[in-house]
Amino acid sequence: MTVVSINRRTVGRGAVAAASGLLAGYAALAAAELTASLVRPQAGPVTVIGGAAIDRTPPALKDFAVRTFGENDKPVLQLGILATVGLLAALLGMLSLRHRRTGAAGVLALGALGAAAALSRPNAAGAGDVLPSSAGAVTSALVLYLLVGRAGGPAAARPSRPSRPSGGDGTANGSGSGSGTVSDAEPAVWNRRGFLVAAGATALASTGAGALGRALTGRRGEGATASRTAVRLPAPASAATRIPAGAGLPIPGVSAFTTPNKDFYRVDTALVVPKVDAGTWRLRIHGKGVSRPRSYSFADLLQRPLIERDITLTCVSNEVGGPYAGSARWLGVRLSDLLREAGVTAPSRGGRADQLVARSVDAMTLGTPVEEVMDGRDAMLAVAMNGEPLPFEHGFPVRMVVPGLYGYVSACKWIRDIELTTFDAYDPYWVKRGWARRAPVKTQARIDTPKPFARTPAGTVAVAGVAWAQHRGIERVEVRVDDGPWQEADLAAQDTTDTWRQWSFPWQATPGGHHLTVRATDGSGEVQTERRTRTIPDGASGRHSVFVTAD
Repeated sequence: MTVVSINRRTVGRGAVAAASGLLAGYAALAAAELTASLVRPQAGPVTVIGGAAIDRTPPALKDFAVRTFGENDKPVLQLGILATVGLLAALLGMLSLRHRRTGAAGVLALGALGAAAALSRPNAAGAGDVLPSSAGAVTSALVLYLLVGRAGGPAAARPSRPSRPSGGDGTANGSGSGSGTVSDAEPAVWNRRGFLVAAGATALASTGAGALGRALTGRRGEGATASRTAVRLPAPASAATRIPAGAGLPIPGVSAFTTPNKDFYRVDTALVVPKVDAGTWRLRIHGKGVSRPRSYSFADLLQRPLIERDITLTCVSNEVGGPYAGSARWLGVRLSDLLREAGVTAPSRGGRADQLVARSVDAMTLGTPVEEVMDGRDAMLAVAMNGEPLPFEHGFPVRMVVPGLYGYVSACKWIRDIELTTFDAYDPYWVKRGWARRAPVKTQARIDTPKPFARTPAGTVAVAGVAWAQHRGIERVEVRVDDGPWQEADLAAQDTTDTWRQWSFPWQATPGGHHLTVRATDGSGEVQTERRTRTIPDGASGRHSVFVTAD
């Protein structure tokens, strides 16, 4: 019975110590969030640790995360970080039950790691970025030290007291102990009321600090939000051509020809979406072969002749048949005009730079071939998307759009700097991680309907989807049923070669299971390859196929 009682007491004290650690971790995150709101929201420990993790994640694992979790990859990463912090906090709390100072030191060590991660980020703004992690660590160490003391940790041991009167043999009640005091290493008495008061105060203060931090962070973005609301988009000097009436097929399940902003895919590394005030934004153009460096404000760009174009964008992480493609109407300044004004000439005409390195406000770097930017295609610095200023998630106030190239070499969001250089002289972010330097979009076709493993009535079934080969266009789409011959699909009207093209095929479905496969032929006559490749290093290839059962 005594052993059971001791075990229960030990387990209970361990649970209280773990709870102390969790509360200390909660206090750390709240203090860090409040400090980050005063310093820089991007310097918060969850953000900098998550960013450091993204930077160091092997390309294959990163690609797996995008493929598995889609646009939820960032919340999943953040939840993983919070779960890890919670586990470490609980373990440090249990360690502190016996080694109170060691537990507190462990918390400080974790804070030092967060500070180091902040300084290692490419967008680090200086020594101030270590303050959120440091403030969180110090707060957590103090809270842990206090709570474990209330829980009966060794540093809160009772003062020495005389032993009870000894028996005639010199022992205390026959126990055989000759000591006259209780050891300082003995645990203190469980101070239940003191612990609950301290724990409640910690939770309340942490919740308040976190709420204040979020409120202050929100206020920091009010200027950017107000600047976006105040934008009045001028009419384009060169308007987009009218989308042909037959470009969108009235078939349920087919992707809309123009993707709404709220549905447009988002793949980037920003754990905190940058909110940039358009009134203070500046773009600098400089570097190799730039004889006249330039700087532009947002107002400068709006005062220039703007072009409006329908362009389909595709992410290099898009698997065959994947969702990371979308088409929008973009409004912006022709990028080649800005480069020529800066004195830049294309490499084919003797230009010294063959790579344009675009840098965003969060220090992301993308490398774009100068030749493609200046070959006559509608490469632009976009200021609007589908008739409204760019959403923050898609790059407000300004982003790059270059038709025909995967986004990781062309679609820099929140752009702030353009440097002309060479491919030999500099490797941007993704190239350093194993992706190709040049990445033209590969010809692809996708079956949107019927969905994989769908059941459909036998008879005529509308098989339909989209195909794309930006800057080359789509000339033909063919469908194969099982191992039968390729049959030509009906193409919707072509808008431009820079947009995707819808297609449909009336399939005479017979009962049973069937494989439907699609392939496209682009404007250059190249047939979509059947050779399957991964997305790394320059985009996936292969033909999309779905299995359907007809009843």
